[in-house]
Amino acid sequence: MDTFLQIVANGLMLGGLFAIVAVGLTLIFGIVKVINFAHGEFLMVGMYLTFLLSTGLDVHPYLTAAAVAPALFVLGALTQRLLIQPLMTARDEHVQIFATVGLSTALMNLALLIFGADIANTPAHGVRSQVMLGEVRILTGQLWVFVAAIVLVIGLQLFMKKTRTGRAIRATAQNRAAARLMGINDKFIYILTFGLGAACVGLGSSLIAPLYPTSPTIGTYFVLIAFVCVVLGGLGSIPGAFFGALVIGLVDALSGFYIGSDLREAVVFTIFLLILILKPSGLFGTRMNLSHVSP
Repeated sequence: MDTFLQIVANGLMLGGLFAIVAVGLTLIFGIVKVINFAHGEFLMVGMYLTFLLSTGLDVHPYLTAAAVAPALFVLGALTQRLLIQPLMTARDEHVQIFATVGLSTALMNLALLIFGADIANTPAHGVRSQVMLGEVRILTGQLWVFVAAIVLVIGLQLFMKKTRTGRAIRATAQNRAAARLMGINDKFIYILTFGLGAACVGLGSSLIAPLYPTSPTIGTYFVLIAFVCVVLGGLGSIPGAFFGALVIGLVDALSGFYIGSDLREAVVFTIFLLILILKPSGLFGTRMNLSHVSP
């Protein structure tokens, strides 16, 4: 029983890691209606920034979030304004997806050019130490990521429901033309939302960097799993992305122990395919849940 509880705890902590990446991804899709394939590379950029700031200034990696999250906000806002927005009038909506794929490739190769293929290890500063919760051992860093994911989800939900800007974002997601008639600047809303989604992954990158070695390809693994979490939870649903991530984290941990570590990803992506076939809207609601949050 102790072994099973430890596996469940590991799965939940892993789900927290996935959630903090998936939330920003589903936020962007829920409002802008663009699947950002460069989301993983945004994470990679944030992790490199965390590494540079932490080693260069000799500060705790978590403190770098105060600079990394705003920097990623700017990157996301510029991506929307300069890359996505000019393509939003294109007849074929797939052009926007191809643009994010191109950005993903460009950022990955830029990182290879600057940092090379070698990994960068961000100073841990104690986040790899273990804490005991009953009979369960948990890394301190994983626990902080899990708590941050919960706070992020609650904060975003409150922002969407209680603030004027949040209501404007929801109105734009629900009906862009009607929102424009009501005086809402939909272009600004899209830029703001893309920036917020990128800032979420910027926060996550400062928390994840001490736990995982940073490399130009680190974002690929996380974004693939994040897509599965988002689809499981329902595209556009922030709580859905969180709970979907917890489910995928549990599946990853349990399958790795009981089936085999080599087959963990096979099990996860089998679930992904089954969801697409049986319930494309996800297990936690409809595709556009962000626009249906009750006032």
